Amino acid sequence: MQKFVLITTFFLILFGNMVHATTVEGGVSTVGAVDGNRVVDNATNKPVSNAKVTLPLLQYKTYTDENGTFQLGAAVKDKTVMSVEKEGYRPFSLTIDEKSASAPIIVGIQKSNADDIHLETQMMHLGDNNYSRNSANSGEFRVSALGPFYSKTFTMAATTLNKNNYLVIGSIIGIDTAMARAMGQNKVRNSFSSPPEVFFNGNKIAEIHLNGDGQRIRIPNNLIKANQKNEITIKTGKNLMQTAYTDYDDIEIMNLSILAE
Repeated sequence: MQKFVLITTFFLILFGNMVHATTVEGGVSTVGAVDGNRVVDNATNKPVSNAKVTLPLLQYKTYTDENGTFQLGAAVKDKTVMSVEKEGYRPFSLTIDEKSASAPIIVGIQKSNADDIHLETQMMHLGDNNYSRNSANSGEFRVSALGPFYSKTFTMAATTLNKNNYLVIGSIIGIDTAMARAMGQNKVRNSFSSPPEVFFNGNKIAEIHLNGDGQRIRIPNNLIKANQKNEITIKTGKNLMQTAYTDYDDIEIMNLSILAE
């Protein structure tokens, strides 16, 4: 049996002692011999029932049955985000297109641990609602912009200081950097934007240059305030070719978590 593993690559510039990964979080593969789409526990490979599967930008929602199977009852034409949620598991999302949606998809999801923090499980739009039709995935934008940045505070336990901690972005679309343009992720010809920036407690820890799934950003433990309020901020980029006014790059983010491993 031939197995096709679906991997989304991405590029991060990280600061300090950051590292980056190039594999999709959650263990996603498409297997030609499988009959139907399924959600399974990635440790046991057992089916996960009653998991919520959504295509947020197409306003479609369904649930897995007792065998973990589900149907995508919406017409997927271009790239769109698929999200999977189940209580007790880490939220997972994947950017799919017409080709990947036409083949059976197996989604392996991971159980949460006590120190995981799920910041957002809804689609978020950052920017100014002013974007070109040639922007990356702009045809999928449905949510009104929150503004040019997202910020949230949360408490991290002292036990996280003995672990590796990551900000995990389930999916991010709409980035119009020079690198994204060079990779064919958008069709904007005459301009490009600075990359979105990620800050932890006011310290810049990463730049995001490409659209993709499962992007993991290491949080330096020396920046963590144990048993106190910590803050994550994501700032969208700016059109570097526009000088008459500030033109923010419009991006959308699905599933945002702090994971301790």
